[in-house]
Amino acid sequence: MIVVGAGVIGLSAALAAQARGLKVRVIDREGPAAGASAGNAGAFAFTDIFPLASPRIIRRAPKWLLDPLGPLSVPPRYAHRIAPWMLRFWRASWPARVQASTVAQAALMDLSKEALEVHLQREGLTGMLRRDGQLQVYEGERAWRASLPSWVLREELGIAFRHLRGEEIAEVQPGLSPRFTHATFTPGWCSISDPKHYTLALAERVRARGGEIVIAEARSLVPSGVETTAGRMQGRVVLAAGAFSHRLTRTAGVRIPLETERGYNTTLPADAFDLRVHVTFEGHGFVVSRLTSGLRVGGAVELGGLELPPNFARADAMLTKAARFLPGLRTEGGKQWMGFRPSLPDSLPAVGPLPDRPDVICAFGHGHLGLTQSAGTAELVADLLTGQAPGIDMKPFSPARFGRSQ
Repeated sequence: MIVVGAGVIGLSAALAAQARGLKVRVIDREGPAAGASAGNAGAFAFTDIFPLASPRIIRRAPKWLLDPLGPLSVPPRYAHRIAPWMLRFWRASWPARVQASTVAQAALMDLSKEALEVHLQREGLTGMLRRDGQLQVYEGERAWRASLPSWVLREELGIAFRHLRGEEIAEVQPGLSPRFTHATFTPGWCSISDPKHYTLALAERVRARGGEIVIAEARSLVPSGVETTAGRMQGRVVLAAGAFSHRLTRTAGVRIPLETERGYNTTLPADAFDLRVHVTFEGHGFVVSRLTSGLRVGGAVELGGLELPPNFARADAMLTKAARFLPGLRTEGGKQWMGFRPSLPDSLPAVGPLPDRPDVICAFGHGHLGLTQSAGTAELVADLLTGQAPGIDMKPFSPARFGRSQ
């Protein structure tokens, strides 16, 4: 079996396959943890069940798009290229489609949460899991009330949380600006101590179980294998190349509307602020998280493809806001980063056989939820590889839902 991609999805799938007795080779053009798996916020966001494509986002998008440094942006020189994707995104925001996507996302989240415990225990990595909780903060009662329908649905799905005001917020996370008058705390929220260290640890486990990790670029899908810069490799293929995956599907005649959410962050020294929980500034599209490597300020969505140079003014803008929202935050000594999140217009990943290629299993398109859904996706891939019935309905995630030439 050949896994294309040595990020958290590909390596998790490799380990799940090895646990079922399969022999694995992983290939990646840069090596383990070279992309978004290294630079994310480290959160297992199992409560994040709502698609990015939604009526609420569509209502807010025009205002956000007018701000080139805001939570959602499209570089002007990329706008014409992404227009067909944006049309699909708009269609995916229709209420009936949002409801279907939310149901499917919730099912994958439940599976991923359950699979994570087994996965971490099997790999001896439970010590890297943190259970600090998450605080989502709101500027004023109006913003908080606008969020309530989403919390009602989470409650129906059994997600625990509690709403806070005033001093109650400071008890959970001291030092927030008083502009945040309301908040919701999710105690069951968990995170990994550091996403890069975690992904590298997965690579070590793959090698320890007899797997091979090869630095090579996959050039094209060929009958019964993949053509790479290290030669042709034969075997069933798991395509987990993140934002680059659609380039390979095209070599098999399948065009999948995968776009790139370019994410930015700044990692500050660990003592930059006394951060006790993962804090989400939902109205501004970014988070602040605590990692062993430092304090990470990042998020937002820039739909700008794979080729444009980074616009680190976006990272600067988030850091400036973070300094206002956390008045005691020390912003010097930070390291900036930009990475590619693979995003499909309906916010659901593509997991399943590539159309007309049952020997190629897709596992990409998780957007900003790759770490969160990695263990669940890995189990689904292993089920498909071994002929077992997956634990959830796979139809909403089928790569075939986009047709062959969209």
